[in-house]
Amino acid sequence: MAYTTIDDPSAYFQTTLWAGNGQARAITNSGNSDLQPDWIWGKNRSDSNAHWLMDSTRGVDKRLISSGSDAEDDPSTAIHTAFGSDGFSLGTNTEGNKDGDNYVAWLWKANGGTTTTNDASATSVGSLDSVYQASTRAGFSIVTYTGAGGNQTIAHGLGAIPTVIIIRRRDDAGDWTSYHAALGAEKFLRLNSNNAMGDQATYFNDTTPTSSVFTVGSAGDVNTSSGTHVAYCFTDIQGYSKFGSYEGNADANGPFIYTGFKPAFVLIKEADNANDWDLRDSARNPHNHVDTWLRPNSNDADSDSDSIEFLSNGFKIRQTSNRNNRNGGTLVYLTFAESPFVSSKGIPTTAR
Repeated sequence: MAYTTIDDPSAYFQTTLWAGNGQARAITNSGNSDLQPDWIWGKNRSDSNAHWLMDSTRGVDKRLISSGSDAEDDPSTAIHTAFGSDGFSLGTNTEGNKDGDNYVAWLWKANGGTTTTNDASATSVGSLDSVYQASTRAGFSIVTYTGAGGNQTIAHGLGAIPTVIIIRRRDDAGDWTSYHAALGAEKFLRLNSNNAMGDQATYFNDTTPTSSVFTVGSAGDVNTSSGTHVAYCFTDIQGYSKFGSYEGNADANGPFIYTGFKPAFVLIKEADNANDWDLRDSARNPHNHVDTWLRPNSNDADSDSDSIEFLSNGFKIRQTSNRNNRNGGTLVYLTFAESPFVSSKGIPTTAR
């Protein structure tokens, strides 16, 4: 049976929904535990607006967008104004608070904004200096660094081998570059693109991360000389998060993917072909089927199609779309839990 060290995943991850009203205000989470977020990824569900991503390392007003290649900016009309003890505060920007529109944000906790500076020459950990805030318990770290060109190694603070790394250059336009262990260090995906996986050693130097560092090559998106970069690093935590792959069968009775928990968040990308990323959660669809999804690589509003089921111990594909179930295709996923299949006390969760 699948035991866990995190009985309440809402202490480290939550999905929050709200309706805009055009007035600056605080948004309070609804999970079992209070969660002061360190990474907020938000989206206007009603309109064609960009996905906005902010974190407590870069600063409360520093925005990146997953659906484009724009450099980090500070919108003149604030989207997000504060990280709260159990939520966050909004300004009046229509990307986060247009009167009458509906919104979603996915929130992760790292280390409450407290960072560690790694002086690589002093610690002999990595070849580039980095600043990270990490939760080894939740398997998540936010890493910032300045590139130097050439092949480099960077401390991530997880104390375990990262399974997923998502990197973005901050100070100039560029692509989001993603490493996924199921594809290996020779391959990469772009979060802001529907492209199939690429194969270039200049991104991760064909080198698998270790429990202390990850490797970047000379590609500008991950390691521009004097360019500033941010990396979001994840490792699997039993009963809380899982990052893997499955093979599609193009059948409405599609694959079942065992996670060891009831999912709260599932992000899927077909690796072999050009297809949109597909992001679903248990807040927008609290009951099966889970058919509301967003495209991180697009500004599009919510779509409703192509069912998936969230089960007590994983998720099941219930559609034939190539995006999630191409026959023989390799689909990679990132998942976070609503509740573990079995708690640390041996108590099983219930199905939806």
